[in-house]
Amino acid sequence: MADRVSVIRDAAVSLPADLSVILTELVRLLGGLAAEQPLVTLKARADLRHVIAETGREAAYEIADREVPLTVVAAALGTSEAAARSYLNDYLHP
Repeated sequence: MADRVSVIRDAAVSLPADLSVILTELVRLLGGLAAEQPLVTLKARADLRHVIAETGREAAYEIADREVPLTVVAAALGTSEAAARSYLNDYLHP
């Protein structure tokens, strides 16, 4: 099973370097703020959820419009087809 998970993760789409840097920095910043300024951390989380919902919905509709096979979506996400279907449905049918 562990080998299968490793193969699935290896097939995932790599994030662009600049996005990886931003996400790493965001995790660092929010981790430091959680104990010191929990309200700021919660506000940032709320704002991020909004951004994720909007961009996720746009991406899911684009994937649906392009009729990208679920196997390709799952491989790109580094997950199973069931999980990929769930991700897409969460955005396409909120």
